[in-house]
Amino acid sequence: MTEPLVSVVIPVHNGAATIGPALDSVIKQEVSLEVILVDDASTDGLEEVLESYRSRLCLRICRNEVNQGAAASRNRGVRKARGRYVAFLDADDYWAPEKLTRQLKVMEREGCVLCSTGRELMTPQGELTGHRIGVREQITYRALLRHNCINCSSVLLLASVAREFPMEHEDSHEDYITWLKILQKYGRAAGIDAPLLKYRLSSRGKSGSKLKSASMTFKVYRYMGFGLPKSILCFASYAIHGTAKYLWARVKT
Repeated sequence: MTEPLVSVVIPVHNGAATIGPALDSVIKQEVSLEVILVDDASTDGLEEVLESYRSRLCLRICRNEVNQGAAASRNRGVRKARGRYVAFLDADDYWAPEKLTRQLKVMEREGCVLCSTGRELMTPQGELTGHRIGVREQITYRALLRHNCINCSSVLLLASVAREFPMEHEDSHEDYITWLKILQKYGRAAGIDAPLLKYRLSSRGKSGSKLKSASMTFKVYRYMGFGLPKSILCFASYAIHGTAKYLWARVKT
């Protein structure tokens, strides 16, 4: 079998109601790919939903016997990836049809190891709000320290780099830690300032509570090995940039 260019890693726990649009959007990507779906001990009939996609996708399903969380599930998917690149997609988000094609072109042109995109917010019911969050065309380590502009479901990165920096510390924003470590070593990432990711808001996720999210962000800086003064400085910048980020969307929904 020909090796895929991109391995799409989808962690899912009880996502039967939302996984359809996510997989449909993957089918529309015009690149050679495989989907590694890590079923994190779902109990909601997810398996039945997936059956209809087996003939339309190179779909590899891994099942966790017990719930391990998104970070461990993503890491398991990355270990099984056969593609040169890894793309992350949460089970309640979806992509615009040209997302991966545009990212591959940018990564080849810029010679970077990671590419992120902008996003458009959805309500918890899946209705697009029209509210867009952009991203810079060049994302440096210094800029990322001040504000995490990289959304996990928007990321395409080299598989070797994904294996080099697995996601850790799920009591914090584990993906943010990974992006920081990658840029700390490789210097920069590329961004496509277009809403190629459709991102679902949810009050049930790890970031649903702003107070909880703030606490988790502070832990990120401590897990990065920063002293208390630097952690406080980084956190202050996070507060300035992030407090109002979803305000419009929360009012709208």
